Amino acid sequence: MICPFRGPSAWHAACPVPSGVVASGRSSRSAARVRKIPFRLLKTFAAALVLVANTAPMQTAGAQPVRIKDIADVEGVRDNQLVGYGLVVGLPGTGDRLRTTIFTRQSLVGMLERLGVNTRDNEARLDTRNVAAVMVTANLPAFAQPGSRIDVAVSSLGDAQNLTGGTLLVTPLLGADGAVYAVAQGAVATGAIAVRGAASSVARGVPTSARIAAGGIVERAIPYTLAGRDHVRLALRNPDFTTARRVAAAINRGNGGVARATDPRTVLLTLGGRDAMSFIAGIEQLRVEPDQVARVVIEEASGTIVMGANVRVSMVAIAQGNLTIRITETPQVSQPNPLAGGDTVVVPRTQIEVEDQNERRMGILRGGITLSELVRGLNSLGVGPRDLIAILQGIRAAGSLQAELEVR
Repeated sequence: MICPFRGPSAWHAACPVPSGVVASGRSSRSAARVRKIPFRLLKTFAAALVLVANTAPMQTAGAQPVRIKDIADVEGVRDNQLVGYGLVVGLPGTGDRLRTTIFTRQSLVGMLERLGVNTRDNEARLDTRNVAAVMVTANLPAFAQPGSRIDVAVSSLGDAQNLTGGTLLVTPLLGADGAVYAVAQGAVATGAIAVRGAASSVARGVPTSARIAAGGIVERAIPYTLAGRDHVRLALRNPDFTTARRVAAAINRGNGGVARATDPRTVLLTLGGRDAMSFIAGIEQLRVEPDQVARVVIEEASGTIVMGANVRVSMVAIAQGNLTIRITETPQVSQPNPLAGGDTVVVPRTQIEVEDQNERRMGILRGGITLSELVRGLNSLGVGPRDLIAILQGIRAAGSLQAELEVR
């Protein structure tokens, strides 16, 4: 044992004495025997401690395992999409124009008839702006039971300008099979601001799209059960051969050969009489290190570039420059003197400027660099995202980008 303190008094005060060993010092003169540790063993032990201290942080920083539940879904345990058509009422004059939005007028007349109000004889005279036809959408979670509540989204279908302050009337939400699985109703919340004046307007957010928190009530459950199943499949959210194999290996370490990767996305689990709930709850906490393909994703519409951690570039030289030509037209009016005669004419004046950015120099990106070094190297060229897209495409064409390039 090595104590960081020096001196007998410090040793006795801060470090415990192992069994069978008597510490020597001023306070232990009556000790009969002192066990001495060879200096060579202490030196070897200290070197081992230094080696462990230096290598442990590196291993921890390199490995980043995640839970299986964060990278895979259980087959059949998923949401179901619902949709419905309804009316939002109570708008402050920002709803649909009934004279031009025919479906809103017909829906309003039909709703009033169901409530005992006959307006068909005067349907053409309806001229309110307080009603808007909307589409209502929601996701029905897995294992949702009747009576539970879900969030719903409301979107304008006609020419309404703002849904703020409105209330959605009872709207049945249908599944893909046409059956009613939920009913939505409640006050809508847009979270947007739209103010209009005589000469200008200010808008923040989308006032024609709104949400109702817990505005839907589940009326019917979708039957699905895990009990009694012999097999359960795990679906990886990012398909990969290596990740699927690692997931199966992590499950098999403590459960035998119950897991088998059948393809890059699917891991088949054999329950063998086990309780499905307990078994899945246990394996979803296991941690694996997912692998990923070296990929560069480019969104040309927005100029967004996203690079994966495994992107590498072989040595390549890059020179980038833009040719900019500016043509400025400044016509001038030539008018003769009052007594000289002649006509007033327009004389064209054209100024042409050419900028080729010849001050740019060629840069070299070293081979085998990491992602951070690649980003620093590209930033050192002094170019924007649009030019970086062209550079990455050029590197890929030259065969120096060791990654998959995906342009959207």
